[in-house]
Amino acid sequence: MKPSIAPGLRERKKAQTRHNLQQQALRLFSEKGYEATTVEQIAAAAGVSSMTFFRYFPTKEDVVLSDDYDDLLTAQIEARPADEPALLRVQVGARTGLALVYAADREGLLLRTRLILRTPALRARLWEQQTATEQLIARALATRGDHREDNLRLRVAAAACMAAVTTAVLLWAEEDGARELPDLIDEAFTTLRHELV
Repeated sequence: MKPSIAPGLRERKKAQTRHNLQQQALRLFSEKGYEATTVEQIAAAAGVSSMTFFRYFPTKEDVVLSDDYDDLLTAQIEARPADEPALLRVQVGARTGLALVYAADREGLLLRTRLILRTPALRARLWEQQTATEQLIARALATRGDHREDNLRLRVAAAACMAAVTTAVLLWAEEDGARELPDLIDEAFTTLRHELV
């Protein structure tokens, strides 16, 4: 009888395979260009089959765009005091969440963001994803359930916050990471607050 693999080990192996696929994809995209790199080449570089690639990522775009940032961001927002203003909750949540990603893989984040900026197919998908992220932020901000009168307020706040975060990240990538991303996020929210007064 074969010993069963503990779920913790299985999940770690899956996470490692996913990470390896993303790392190899980014390396190949940097060396060969996004369009010239095939799924087959990414899978081979990661030591897996194309079928395995598609178990983790439905498309080539997803290997760049898939991340856990939304879960991280919403968890950080929900951890903030419910009586804080919405902009402050998202600012601190975004700064804290992105600071964790930034500390763990600053160069990978910069590479991915630059790749998205330079690749039309990835830019188009990014804007699609932002709508979903805005909805998650609005839900994370909802502290008293889904009241109809709060719907517009929460959606506008989430959209404004998402624009501030996106602008900071894109500017950071355009400047090749010259400034610190968490500081740019704070600057973007400060600007947003000044413009709203």
